[in-house]
Amino acid sequence: MRHRVGGFKLKRDKDHRKMLLRNLVTAVIERDRIVTTITKAKAIKPLVENMVTLAKKDTLASRRQAAAYLLTPDTVKRLFDDIGARFGQRNGGYTRIVRVGPRKGDGAEMAILEFVGTQLVKRAADRAKRREERLQALREGKETEEAAE
Repeated sequence: MRHRVGGFKLKRDKDHRKMLLRNLVTAVIERDRIVTTITKAKAIKPLVENMVTLAKKDTLASRRQAAAYLLTPDTVKRLFDDIGARFGQRNGGYTRIVRVGPRKGDGAEMAILEFVGTQLVKRAADRAKRREERLQALREGKETEEAAE
């Protein structure tokens, strides 16, 4: 029986599992969201939340802890400059897991792990882009009317 045994083994040995988790956490911090299996998303969610908590402290020691776990210096910089500032007033719950259905090849249940508020930023960018396209279309319409007269 596995009573009170925590963690996910993910059918990998210790070193492979550790590197997989580090890669996935680094990818989430780089891109704000990743698509992976539900089990892997559940395994890395607490690790990502811990990294954001370190970023909120923003001390030299917390930067060194994050740098020891993350794989690239750029992700450490992004974590402390962008993500830590974004979640400065929030007490936990920085990420969400959204199920997206089975993978086509093997039927594994897939999920999106993303930072909370990511869709708001993307939605605002999409709105601005659509507004710009409408203004451009109006300008072109007026130019064609003036040319016709």
